[in-house]
Amino acid sequence: MVLSGLPDRFKKMLQQNARTAPGLLFVGLTIFASFAMTAVASAQTNRSRTARIRQSPNYREGAFQNLEVTPALTEGYSMPKILFQALFRKSPHIKPSGIIPSIKTNLHTLPPDSNVLIWFGHSSYFMQVGGLKILVDPVLSGHAAPVSFMVRAFNGANTYSVADLPKVDYLLISHDHYDHLDKETVKALQPNVGQVICGLGVGAILERWGYPGSQVIEADWNETIPLRDGSILHTLPARHFSGRGLRRNQTLWLSYLLQTPAGKFFLGGDSGYGTHFAQIGARYGPIDLAILENGQYNKAWHYIHCLPEETLQAARDLGARNLMPVHNSKFSLALHSWNEPMDSLTKLNASGNALHLVRPRIGEPVILTDSTKEWSPWWD
Repeated sequence: MVLSGLPDRFKKMLQQNARTAPGLLFVGLTIFASFAMTAVASAQTNRSRTARIRQSPNYREGAFQNLEVTPALTEGYSMPKILFQALFRKSPHIKPSGIIPSIKTNLHTLPPDSNVLIWFGHSSYFMQVGGLKILVDPVLSGHAAPVSFMVRAFNGANTYSVADLPKVDYLLISHDHYDHLDKETVKALQPNVGQVICGLGVGAILERWGYPGSQVIEADWNETIPLRDGSILHTLPARHFSGRGLRRNQTLWLSYLLQTPAGKFFLGGDSGYGTHFAQIGARYGPIDLAILENGQYNKAWHYIHCLPEETLQAARDLGARNLMPVHNSKFSLALHSWNEPMDSLTKLNASGNALHLVRPRIGEPVILTDSTKEWSPWWD
């Protein structure tokens, strides 16, 4: 459910009610109903897809499971405690006071033989590498929630639209959360996508949005998918969860290892720190560039989102030559200041055994074969 799909009178009523305490309850119940409707729809998968999900070694007791025990909350934390922190302890700088600096690179005119990455903020990015055009977790609607007035993009952070994107060979979806799988963006992209690759169960969502089954490749962990022009994609574990409604873990969350003639790239999606990073590094390392989440973290939920020191350790476990931190600088989904993730990671990295950090502004080209470029601390 998004506000654009509601009658104008109802939209106005929701927005007005959100300004009062009783109104917040009304809005909360409305959003709850939206999640519930989504959850019911998400359960409507075809028999062959359901059978494959149930046959997965990672699906047990009616849900997908992480490789390690992964509590939703860290020991010593509770929902009342988190709500108290959200009300009284969140950073006063949770959103930037000015405009996020960005560059507008024309993706339609990139040289066809270039190996380049363009970041759109948070965890969305475009890669042209090894002769392929690949799009990862695009969220270009300006919000990352089931209703359009919630989780709005920072001022200046939503500079790209679907019209700015060229036709892509592969659309990769790491998992089905709203800040990674955006209905408005993905529906508009459909005519310009060759194939979608996603976790088990996510295909049902895409088919409801107009993607034919032949356009979607669903995968379990530890599968290998041949791509065009000699490239290979490995679908790998992450330590996270899934769900766009009331039921969790009915679809699978993925990370990816992309092997191309231009290098090896780890596309991490969302993940808490775990033993899977070292296992992937032992199997595929060294890795030329690891793109890992660094942002929207909290000690209360660090099993499912890395803290900055854990992001650095994950990159080292992977055997990464370069680290690009993402999941920041576009949406506020945690209690820290908007620029803390980049600032903390940079300071921690300087303390010893430093990795080369790739820290572009939104829209600034990253040459994937260049490990020497120094990036300015634009978030300051």
